[in-house]
Amino acid sequence: MKIKNLTASVHQFPVYLPMIDKPLEHRVFTFCEVETDEGYKGFGVTGAFLPWSIVAALQHDILPVIKDMDPRDTEAIHAKIWWSLNTRAYTGVISNALAALDIALWDIRGKETGRTVAQLLGGYRNYSETYITFGYPFFDPDQLVEYAQKFVAEGNTRLKMVVACDKGGWREDARRIRTVRDAVGKDIDLMIDANYKFTPVDARLLCREIEELNLTWFEEPLHQNDARALADLRRRTNIPIAAGQMEGHRWRIRELVANEAIDILQPNCCYNGGYTETQKAAHLAQAYNLPIANGGGWPIFNMHTMAGLMNGTWTEFHWGMWQAGQKFFNGSPGPENNRVEIPEKPGLGFDPNYDMLKDSLVKNPSDLLEAGMQTNLDEIMKA
Repeated sequence: MKIKNLTASVHQFPVYLPMIDKPLEHRVFTFCEVETDEGYKGFGVTGAFLPWSIVAALQHDILPVIKDMDPRDTEAIHAKIWWSLNTRAYTGVISNALAALDIALWDIRGKETGRTVAQLLGGYRNYSETYITFGYPFFDPDQLVEYAQKFVAEGNTRLKMVVACDKGGWREDARRIRTVRDAVGKDIDLMIDANYKFTPVDARLLCREIEELNLTWFEEPLHQNDARALADLRRRTNIPIAAGQMEGHRWRIRELVANEAIDILQPNCCYNGGYTETQKAAHLAQAYNLPIANGGGWPIFNMHTMAGLMNGTWTEFHWGMWQAGQKFFNGSPGPENNRVEIPEKPGLGFDPNYDMLKDSLVKNPSDLLEAGMQTNLDEIMKA
């Protein structure tokens, strides 16, 4: 079997929240599809960061390097791309492009062998435990409580909310977290995510203020995911630290693990080079007795990692990426009572909705820039 063609495209779509009829934001992603000489097709995705550069890298740089290679030889393909295009171990565009490609290659391998990607990764189980990200930064305390209670009532007992986003600083974050904890009770797993936005001092002050609230983890609290500073924060708090979702390859992830900066590693196959690289990250974590969990979106792709590998734990169902799965991929599963079942269909287990992909296609960079990813805050707050 040989790789014969690769296509890539940029797409965007509006995100709606329950009980709010206007779009929350416009999400952007890059879609990649690989074709073989034997008629197999596989597909993958990556996120919104520099999408036009990712498309160019896939079609103009990566395809000429890998054309006519066997798509099942993922180690050989990674090696050739590294030595031909990335000898200095850049992350960013090259890691994201490689992620979308690699996911497509594993999808092809699964379809050819009749096995799911989770089974190919190790087949530890046929499901993943899940959690729900519900707490948007622009929600007021009443909205936070409303949405938290809604998801709990639907059988979800693991919730994550965003912090480091309010003008009131860490003190306001502490009040918001306490409000949610009081509303859902002590038996609900509650996580917080700062998306890299705190300074070490502010993160430490927040931790000191909320330690008695029994949080399950504090995700990516610090600027740049600084492993040294994360390790220092971890020593000063009893709240478990989670990070790693946007790290582009195993050497960045190694810094988090080797510096004892985290309690939970969060490799994301859609950003770090795909399943091939994620499997390496998971095995590294396993050697240090660390679990892995999904953060950063795209649950229907990352659920295979969490299900297939022995130290895999929870898959994140973030509302925007949850909608993307339902909209763009036929047969994609969702969470039910804290878990998502891996589809029995070989490969990824779901198929592209080509009509939706066509309708969401962004043909010109100027169109993407006009829509952007700006949250419609004024409209949301009036809703």
